[in-house]
Amino acid sequence: MSALTRIRIAAPPSAVAAGLIAVMVGVTSSAALVFTAAKAAGADAREISSWMLALGVGLACTCAGLSLRHRAPVVTAWSTPGAALLTTGLSGVSMAQAVGAFIFSALLIVVSGVTGWFARVMDRVPVPLAAALLAGVLLRFGTGLFSTMDKSFAVAFPMFVIYLLGRRLLPRYAVLLALLGGVLATLFTGGWRTGEVRLALATPVFTAPEFDWKVLVSVGAPLFVVTMASQNLPGVAVLRGSGYEVPVSPLMTWTGAANAVLAPFGAFGLNLAAITAAICTGDEAHPDRDKRYLAAVWAGFFYLCVGLLGATVASLLTAMPHELVMAIAGIGLLATIESSLATALADKASREAAVVTFLATASGVTLLGIGSAFWGLLAGLVTSAIATAGRPGRGEPAAKPRPGGLPVR
Repeated sequence: MSALTRIRIAAPPSAVAAGLIAVMVGVTSSAALVFTAAKAAGADAREISSWMLALGVGLACTCAGLSLRHRAPVVTAWSTPGAALLTTGLSGVSMAQAVGAFIFSALLIVVSGVTGWFARVMDRVPVPLAAALLAGVLLRFGTGLFSTMDKSFAVAFPMFVIYLLGRRLLPRYAVLLALLGGVLATLFTGGWRTGEVRLALATPVFTAPEFDWKVLVSVGAPLFVVTMASQNLPGVAVLRGSGYEVPVSPLMTWTGAANAVLAPFGAFGLNLAAITAAICTGDEAHPDRDKRYLAAVWAGFFYLCVGLLGATVASLLTAMPHELVMAIAGIGLLATIESSLATALADKASREAAVVTFLATASGVTLLGIGSAFWGLLAGLVTSAIATAGRPGRGEPAAKPRPGGLPVR
């Protein structure tokens, strides 16, 4: 086998593009929250850079390691709702106390993996409801493609046309071609803010943890709850909705362990990704579903680049036009939204509960600091329980998804 053939096998363009888009969407959508959370704990420029390095290294190890181990597109991310919580929760908290809270939250995640309780909870979630939850989480990105046309028609519309033509002529490269078309369009329209780009390499800064029980209760415990409910739960739904039966407990254990080890350097929360994972589980990532794990491996590589370059990559992504990010995210998720809706509505008996899950999740409601993914699933489970009460066969196990996403009984 020639070297060129090995490169083509290890780095198919569609998988590389999917990994790049996943990282681009993940970082641009929440990097500002990470900086704000770090500043809330009194971090200086070196410590903020260390946070990005720790998060990048942690995501690189978990994305690549777990994907190669399970031969499935296991994409991880930092906890975006966790970062939002920290922007206010870390006010008046020292960096050492914050690190103690990060370790406490990570150890709770490890416990959830070792004991298997989270896996048992997920095993009770019917496949149609998991698919509806995924569709609800992704809806705003799908509609964002078309709402972007209202603000930046010259960028979003050509990207959409290029994608449609690519799907017809070169389906493996449709998303990549749309991305390249968008970059050219934004260069032509002058949407890049190049003045915001600065060069800087990240350096690790170690902070010894301090365990203050008040901070553990007020910051560590809520961080654990929002990470499990708003990130890991929909993250598992993405994998199962795409037909990947990856054991849940090891995923929790390894992400929590990596989080705990890197917490003293600023890794506040590592967890399964949902939206960005969906980019790597669809047909656009690779025509062979058994090879889509390569997209997650490449996502890990790009996360490592983000970590090593630290503020440089963050500033580059900040300089990128928002319209380009929204348009490519919507295009990259079209096929996943389609298959999720098909799976959610395939079983007539669970259709109403799936619709409730979809609508509640898509609403974006936040209660008690917990996002709509949790409340949408809860609403769907309650609807299903009431609708099926007293019916025969209520205790039958949920249908297992076949490759391609549709359930079979």
